Amino acid sequence: MVTDPADCATQRSQNTAKSGKAHRLLVLDYGLNANDASGTLAKRPALSRALEYLREGDTLVVTKLDRLGRSVGNLKDVADQLQNQGVGLVALSQGIDTTTAGGRLFFHMLAAIAEFEHDLIVERTRDGLAAARARGRKGGPKFKMTPTKAKQARAMYDAGEHTVQEIAETFGVSRPTIYRHLGEDAERR
Repeated sequence: MVTDPADCATQRSQNTAKSGKAHRLLVLDYGLNANDASGTLAKRPALSRALEYLREGDTLVVTKLDRLGRSVGNLKDVADQLQNQGVGLVALSQGIDTTTAGGRLFFHMLAAIAEFEHDLIVERTRDGLAAARARGRKGGPKFKMTPTKAKQARAMYDAGEHTVQEIAETFGVSRPTIYRHLGEDAERR
């Protein structure tokens, strides 16, 4: 979404006064991926089109950094690509402007803190799972087919009065689950 043309004209004239060259602003709002793909994906068609549109001296303006990328690594890659193209990045809500040295420093500090926070969450999750395993707890869903239910399913199947679909509906599982338990039961015999 392009911002107010008057704001662009004012910004363009200020940028021209600073450097002697005219700059273009590409202002994006509501994400670069509204109809294309998730922000967690590294390849997003709308972002690719926006990056192709930008030229050296342009500035990409986003409302928030999370509109540009969800992961720190992806966000840093996009910022590096913009810098290599000679394109500035401005995030309005965070007050980041990578066209200045202070803005680049602030951007990298935020990225480092976010990466550190992510690493802490991963570490705590792994520690919590290890502690749960040490207490004898296992992750994952509870099995719907207990050994008792598997024996009942086998008895219903052997009686020949029910189809596999009816047996599956009785126990609230899928037909492949019934077949798997029937097969396991046959292997034990």
